[in-house]
Amino acid sequence: MSTQHEGPHEPLIPMPALTPDALRAAVARIAPSRLPALTQHLFEATTNAQQSQSLAPLRAFLHSWAVFVAIQRHPERAARLRELERLVDTGDQDPTEAIAEIRRIQETAAAEAGL
Repeated sequence: MSTQHEGPHEPLIPMPALTPDALRAAVARIAPSRLPALTQHLFEATTNAQQSQSLAPLRAFLHSWAVFVAIQRHPERAARLRELERLVDTGDQDPTEAIAEIRRIQETAAAEAGL
């Protein structure tokens, strides 16, 4: 993750590898306030994986945080997502278009992350 932010449409950081350590490092750089949530989610995923003897909780953790990083590394995309989520949360208007755009943002981010 050595590439620097080069312009308004360039990502802040390259997409990290899909490992807990790489995702943690990315979150530390682009959204440090979210580190406690990532740590808690990883702890819960690890505990659930051990209890269920399944990797599904860890896969869900990686998917969730990879999409988060893919969105947050593009400030304009992250800002648009926050605005759309605010529109849906307020309930002031029909949320259909906002929800569809949120899905598109998430799908684009998942594709960028290689998911």
